[in-house]
Amino acid sequence: MASKSISKEVDDLRAEINHHNYLYHSLDAPVITDAEFDKLFQRLKDLEARHPELVTPDSPTQRVGSAPLSAFDEVQHEQPMLSLDNAFNEDDLFDFERRIKTRLETAEPIEYTCEPKIDGVAVSLLYEQGRLVRGATRGDGTTGENITQNIRTIESVPLRLLGEGYPDRLEVRGEVYIARSVFRQINEEADSVGGKIFANPRNAAAGSLRQLDSKLTAKRKLTMFCYGVGVVDDGKLPDRQYEVLQQLQNWGFRINPDIEVVTGVERCVDYYRRMLGSRHELDYEVDGIVIKVDRLDFQRELGVLTRTPRWAVAYKFPAEQGVTILKDVEFQVGRTGAITPVARLEPVKVGGVTISNATLHNMDEVERLGVLIGDTVVIERAGDVIPKIVSVVTEKRSKQARKIELPARCPSCESEIVHTEGEVIARCSGGLVCPAQRKESIRHFASRSAMDVEGLGEKLVYQLVDQQLINNPADLYSLTEEQLSGLERMGAKSAENLTEALERSKETTLPKFIYALGISEVGETTARSLATYFGDFDSLRHADQDTLQKVPDVGPVVAEKIAVFFHQQDNQHVIDSLLQAGIRWPEETARTDHDVLAGQTWVLTGSLSSLTRDEAKAKLQLMGAKVAGSVSSKTTCVVAGDAAGSKLEKARELGVTLWGEDELLALFDEYGV
Repeated sequence: MASKSISKEVDDLRAEINHHNYLYHSLDAPVITDAEFDKLFQRLKDLEARHPELVTPDSPTQRVGSAPLSAFDEVQHEQPMLSLDNAFNEDDLFDFERRIKTRLETAEPIEYTCEPKIDGVAVSLLYEQGRLVRGATRGDGTTGENITQNIRTIESVPLRLLGEGYPDRLEVRGEVYIARSVFRQINEEADSVGGKIFANPRNAAAGSLRQLDSKLTAKRKLTMFCYGVGVVDDGKLPDRQYEVLQQLQNWGFRINPDIEVVTGVERCVDYYRRMLGSRHELDYEVDGIVIKVDRLDFQRELGVLTRTPRWAVAYKFPAEQGVTILKDVEFQVGRTGAITPVARLEPVKVGGVTISNATLHNMDEVERLGVLIGDTVVIERAGDVIPKIVSVVTEKRSKQARKIELPARCPSCESEIVHTEGEVIARCSGGLVCPAQRKESIRHFASRSAMDVEGLGEKLVYQLVDQQLINNPADLYSLTEEQLSGLERMGAKSAENLTEALERSKETTLPKFIYALGISEVGETTARSLATYFGDFDSLRHADQDTLQKVPDVGPVVAEKIAVFFHQQDNQHVIDSLLQAGIRWPEETARTDHDVLAGQTWVLTGSLSSLTRDEAKAKLQLMGAKVAGSVSSKTTCVVAGDAAGSKLEKARELGVTLWGEDELLALFDEYGV
């Protein structure tokens, strides 16, 4: 049985991994390196392996990736686009081969296809009768985005297959990227006109594929290496991985010229060393090699795990390092209010790139490193993405070195910076007024789950802010049709539609309005709990931390963030302006029976069809119940949904009361929860 501390660490790891998955896969805005993400993921896998009772269906280890963007139509992949397990050293690689031979029950040498691991964007291309009919991003591995028009602009992607003998339906998978030489040219041109500078080629490629205007995508000169196939209907392919790639090349696709077939894991190591030595001579970003069992019948016999194939592995390159001086530290404000210390360095070349800035992530990292301004530091480029400081050469510390201090006020808006004890990230509390958060707070306010302003998407929000027509969410309700019709791609009819949508949005609910304010840590579930507990907005905005902690699912950290948010006078001013603009909602009835299930312990297992498990948990907590993650003799009731597993069996063994979803919903209806 896992301890409370282990259970909490697992929950925290899942939340952090999901957050970084969202940033990396959905927003193309990673804030940590691949190496750091790999460490987080490996730690979670290790904990779940030691404590299988903690494994849940929604754990990042049980799924393929992260959620897709909503800017394009969704595409359901007929076969999942899996990710790869990682090897970080030769021992990992030998373990990989040992597992393969054990499962195949053979001592014979295994042949592998080895190829460079391109740091680009995975895509799926569907051909019917030899014609390209759909291009899609990987998304979360099961659901991607339809980017057909953008894929069609890539010259290395055949619009019609060459030759003959191809299947009636053929799905080709590959990695889209921007060459290093092209990337440098794009940034030089952008810099000359004051445009957006991309952090790395992968971000540039991902951003280009998600342009709504395919003409902009065409200007980015994307290219692609194909690496395999998915769906194959009414046709036959060769029975080896390498031969499949050769056949794809015959049909007009581009494959990596450095792909090789080798025998035995020792030769894979030789290939790895050669690629590591030549990586900087390549005109594309590469962060390791991919090793696949060459025989496709072996691949089928080996099969796949939940998110990874057993027959392939990514052998990652080590991070590259350099030594330099930390000259100063500046604090940047992210679009969600996160305060990030950024190191200003004496320029140093690492892996052929001059580094003058590096991330310090947060103040906990500063303390862990023990780094001071003026120190000699070791810089690392892990995965060719974001440089970071990994250690301090303390023996070279000068007497002039000084401590790094977190500012008390936001460098962007002068609002109070909140750094809650036990939390890693410090945040600006001026969510509605901070210039650094302005675009994100307005976009969130107008989103479907919040005020649901139809037609007010991210691009239009950014345009309104850039044109200085709005500075906070309240300004939206002062916009005129004349102002809107003067914007790019906004005619008179579009302007009229938007003003009407803004007017409609004034009729909302209290939970939606609370959620729309964008208070840190207050999601839809917590917003509903706050609305139900207090009943009216005035009681909430004037509640102290002790009162807020009485709300189910609101602990001391969330209570502090809510109280600080409402304490900020600028936030209060924007809220007053919103209410004066006419935003209104039906009255909520404050609950008085918060202790109906007091003293009881409930457990949820399996999938619920009418609400999520988080929503059910919040409702049970609102009624006073404790919701646990495991079943014991002290459990009051277990609610079993579809595909309930070991917890259901344990409840039966112990004679614990069992409910289905219908009984749970009846309970909620009875008490109006």
